[in-house]
Amino acid sequence: MLTKELLSEYIDAGAAKRKADMAILGGTLINVNTSEYYQADVAIYKGKIVAVESDISDYIDEHTQKIDATGKYLAPGLIDCHIHVECSKMSMTRFAQAVVPHGTTSIVSGLDEYISVIGVDGLKAIFEEVDASPLKVFWALPYKTPYTIPVSTIAYNVTAKDHAKYHQDPRCYGIWELVREAVQTKDPDTMEALVLAQKYHRPIFGCSPLATGKALNEYLMSGVRVDHESYDHEEFLEKARKGIHTIIRESAVTKFLKENVRAITEGAPGMARHTSFCSDDVNARGILKEGHIDHMIHLAIAAGVEPMTAIQMATINAAEAYQIDDHVGSIAPGKDADILLVDQPGTFQVETVISKGTLVTENGENKFHYVIPERTDDLLHTVQHTPLTADDFAYHVDLDEGRAVVETINSIGPFMRKRRDVELEVRGGIVCPSAEKDVALVSVIERYGLNGNMSKGFISGWSFQKGAIATTAAPDDNNLVVAGANYEDMALAANTLIEQGGGQIVVIDGKIVSFLPLPIAGIASDLSPEELAAKENELDNAAKAIGSRLPDPIFYLSFLPITAIPDLAITDGGNVDYTKLSYFDPILELKK
Repeated sequence: MLTKELLSEYIDAGAAKRKADMAILGGTLINVNTSEYYQADVAIYKGKIVAVESDISDYIDEHTQKIDATGKYLAPGLIDCHIHVECSKMSMTRFAQAVVPHGTTSIVSGLDEYISVIGVDGLKAIFEEVDASPLKVFWALPYKTPYTIPVSTIAYNVTAKDHAKYHQDPRCYGIWELVREAVQTKDPDTMEALVLAQKYHRPIFGCSPLATGKALNEYLMSGVRVDHESYDHEEFLEKARKGIHTIIRESAVTKFLKENVRAITEGAPGMARHTSFCSDDVNARGILKEGHIDHMIHLAIAAGVEPMTAIQMATINAAEAYQIDDHVGSIAPGKDADILLVDQPGTFQVETVISKGTLVTENGENKFHYVIPERTDDLLHTVQHTPLTADDFAYHVDLDEGRAVVETINSIGPFMRKRRDVELEVRGGIVCPSAEKDVALVSVIERYGLNGNMSKGFISGWSFQKGAIATTAAPDDNNLVVAGANYEDMALAANTLIEQGGGQIVVIDGKIVSFLPLPIAGIASDLSPEELAAKENELDNAAKAIGSRLPDPIFYLSFLPITAIPDLAITDGGNVDYTKLSYFDPILELKK
């Protein structure tokens, strides 16, 4: 924390009256402020850049740690400007271990998945963990939780009272992920939060998939500043033309860059200076295989974006859009010492990473000691539910024998679900799933011990032939989601997660085929990125052994409760029609 005494030291260090702790010598600066490349040395004092000059000899002495950057380019640390870290299933420490070597030194996050389980005050332990890591988290308070409409069950609901409190907190940098439906319905808590944001000059971060025309105009009247949800380049361009700072989303599980970047390469190249990058949701496998924000730079350059422009999109653009450019985004006096040594702009291979003024990796070799904090009981015991039976998962109806026409949630992609009506058999008063007709069962179980809610419905597009899969990591409410073709396997999957305090699991014919414990709030793990990636592969293979042909069945399952994904969802409250913002009965007709 900055004090008057420390500020005085920084001022003296800027005048070379105090010698630098670290110096980077002989490199070529990528100046994202002026779009220039030129030779410059960098002096660092207590985590801050104090000089960027052709000669910094006055700033260093024999005690200064010197890093030879000859033949290398100096880039600012990269920024992921919208990410749900918890969806990676990595703890904050392990996430930092995965992404910082790829050059990501800052992220913007609402930590909303943690909030759903442990509340805003519970973030104290998470912030302490972040502070001990080489990663910065610029936190924004969610506009409201839960995001689901109608409202699902979570352990802590963010309200306008939280905004009145936390907008005065120096850790808070804005309002996180304002969804269009909350503006459209003029939700009272949301309206008050938006007024408070304008009062305290807090930026509003948006989420408005498929918003165009009048719907977009209506949304923009909320004061939203940035948006990371565009399904095609026309939508992306319209948002930019209407003043939104547009964000391209890309990761192993969210692929939009190739389409969205067309707005820049084929339409309006000038909008690139008002565009940034985010991953939104990542997994360990994807990071280890492809990288993180550095991968987006590679993809953008391959799509025709100039290297300098792509680097600006990953650094200064994001910093300015989120109003954190006083801290990060460029290599300049007064900024945090987050600096990358890369081979050259066009290939952008990150070789050395300095973050928070500390050498984290050098020539690809780790130099940082990652320490896993001791976990407290309130983080480790968050799944509360009595055991379930196989019959709890059967869909009972008031018809002994016959047929039922059901409305299924048909997954046609991770971010699109459509209605599909199917006729199923009714036997013994139970609607039967059908592998032949590609219909499986799904259930969402409230897991906080608050009301015992349990919804049931039907899904299509999964090709399940047998077994069950389940997860307690399931934004936006992180309740227990179970899907399958067999009631007994669904019960075993659910009960195992309840007993173990959370995780992800695949069960086939009464046997646990794969299980990933997620003990931290039921959503995250302290496994190393490599260990977690191996478990992700195991889970994926096990889910596909059930018959699923989806690219990542567990990921698709975890996203089923997100009501903001068009058109259908399911929460602990019931089956949800996004287009109507209301529940629907999946049983359309019963026939004798």
